[in-house]
Amino acid sequence: MTHCFTLRVYYEDTDLAGIVYYANYLKFIERARTEWVRALGINQTALKETDDMVFAVRRVEADYRTPALFDDELSVETTTDRLTGARIVLNQTVKRGDQTLFTARVTLVALTAKGKPARLPADIRQKLAGAGG
Repeated sequence: MTHCFTLRVYYEDTDLAGIVYYANYLKFIERARTEWVRALGINQTALKETDDMVFAVRRVEADYRTPALFDDELSVETTTDRLTGARIVLNQTVKRGDQTLFTARVTLVALTAKGKPARLPADIRQKLAGAGG
């Protein structure tokens, strides 16, 4: 299952040449992951308060292919690659129409709110597994 999040490139996202600043792709894919989790019915605030668990990025492998430009409409596609008891590996692709601009493989881990390793609660793991994990 692929989750799709759309966004527009604003002036603040670009450098002087009107090209998206490289670090902003990480913001774009973060927003997409937040909306992906929300679409799965996972409330991250409640997860922290009830289960003392948060998601944290452990690793990002990024490939910048073609620049996005000011005023482009982009889509971020998120798919689950792997799911374990405490880790989620996602593939994320930023596109302009059919053209792939940026790809990332992102590893998320479950932590307690104090930063210690945690296991994903069974109901959360089930929701994530239903997303293709």
